[in-house]
Amino acid sequence: MDNNTRFELSFKNISQLEKKLNFCKLNNIKNINIPCKGTIKKDLFNSTIKYISKNYKEFNVTYHYSLYHQYSKNKEKSYQDFLDFVKNSQFNRNYGILLVSGSNKKKNFESVDVLAYLKKEKNLKVNLGVAYNPYLKKYYNVTSERERFERKISTGLINSIWFQYGTDIKVIQNEVTYLKSITKDEKLNLFGSLFIPSKLFIAQFKFRPWKEVYISEKYLYTLDNFFDFTCDLVSFYKNNNITPVIESDFSTSEKLDSVYSFLENEG
Repeated sequence: MDNNTRFELSFKNISQLEKKLNFCKLNNIKNINIPCKGTIKKDLFNSTIKYISKNYKEFNVTYHYSLYHQYSKNKEKSYQDFLDFVKNSQFNRNYGILLVSGSNKKKNFESVDVLAYLKKEKNLKVNLGVAYNPYLKKYYNVTSERERFERKISTGLINSIWFQYGTDIKVIQNEVTYLKSITKDEKLNLFGSLFIPSKLFIAQFKFRPWKEVYISEKYLYTLDNFFDFTCDLVSFYKNNNITPVIESDFSTSEKLDSVYSFLENEG
């Protein structure tokens, strides 16, 4: 089991967050991600940062900062809010940032734009992570992902790449090869989204597919096939030094045992 594996927490209030953080402590989980989506935005997102910083300093936390969900009043106010967030991260060694545009990009205020603004700031030393979706061109006819990445990496502010989940190993292999060719002189940490197959996950995804997340039909209708694919994805991550980010629920001993046994047996 790789001790670098990260776990994403989902919660609806600080009380739920506290229970999950205590569960993580009990099970020696140190690396956690806090998303910025659903109910976790604005006040709850800000309260979460303060709560963890005050009460759980032992965790290595990556906060996802959604420019869409954190947008407030206008671009100027929203940028200042983000700038304050970034400056705060400079004083907390266990506080990382994954910058995302969000499910619906704001015109002239998405990650590419904001990174360009940050580049102009004086005396600002910061390393950020950015998301990368390998599946956009082939499955969603979106051809701009590579060009957008090259603009992001050119700022010199990026230290990690976070791959979106999907079920085409050949596609992600091609994109990893491309990214490594572009960033060969950069020291970048690579992370990859991972879901543990289950009937519940399949049912939820079939009922409400996620935007721009590609999952093959054969994995949605046969759990054994989905399991086999996930074995291959875990091996791919391991062989390419990509740290898994567990996005499945792991907040009971049974679920966590399932995650660990899967990674240990198949990784």
